[in-house]
Amino acid sequence: MNIDGVKLLNFSNIEDMLGKQIELSEEGGKFPFKIRRIFYSYATEKGTVRGAHANRESEFVLISVSGTLKVRVDDGKREKVYDLENPSMGLYIPRMVWKEMYDFSEDSVLLVTSSEPYDVNEYIRNYDDFLMEIKNREN
Repeated sequence: MNIDGVKLLNFSNIEDMLGKQIELSEEGGKFPFKIRRIFYSYATEKGTVRGAHANRESEFVLISVSGTLKVRVDDGKREKVYDLENPSMGLYIPRMVWKEMYDFSEDSVLLVTSSEPYDVNEYIRNYDDFLMEIKNREN
């Protein structure tokens, strides 16, 4: 996969006198995959880089439900940085894309949904190994 598959998703923002609500739905094309895992990170120390890996099988949607952060994606040839700062937007990251999350604001809460349950064997945590695997897939 390459970074051309990475895209920002806009979720429906329902607002009434009680406040705002965002629905993440797998039906009706609002979400790109069946959610098999959900986790979130918070209280991330200033200067911390999270992620720093690629996944052979898992696809992800990252949502900044509070605060702000940056996400760098890399396909081995090109990279792009996204600012996540709106809870009604998510960043879809397909499989085999290197990702790094950084520059977290003090109040940042990052919600992550995944297409697959956690499996340590599908993670590539060394960037040089990632580049080699990309090269081998191209041959």
